[in-house]
Amino acid sequence: MTQNPDPMEGTPLIAPSTTDHPLYDQIVEACRSVFDPEIPVNIYDLGLIYTIDVDPENAVKVIMTLTAPGCPVAGEMPGWVAEAIEPMPGVKHVDVELTWEPPWGMDMMSDEARLELGFL
Repeated sequence: MTQNPDPMEGTPLIAPSTTDHPLYDQIVEACRSVFDPEIPVNIYDLGLIYTIDVDPENAVKVIMTLTAPGCPVAGEMPGWVAEAIEPMPGVKHVDVELTWEPPWGMDMMSDEARLELGFL
């Protein structure tokens, strides 16, 4: 047997969210209040939010992407997400990280987003 040269193989491309945390659903709703200015659908339903991780101290880490690396609001969008989540009662701190892996694709959109944009 040869040893796997890539220790990351088998690791999910998108880290799991802490969906069982009491703040999770409220954080999702806060993310749904943020819109890409070029697309009339919120960033959560567009599939731009990859991971919402809430630790036991209620510190929130969001891993997100954009529709394209050249997105005109690339520098601003993570701040918009943090601003939407930080005022929530119980949230200690918010860290928003931008990633390009895996690249965003239209298959990541919710059915609602596809319907809104005329893809269904």
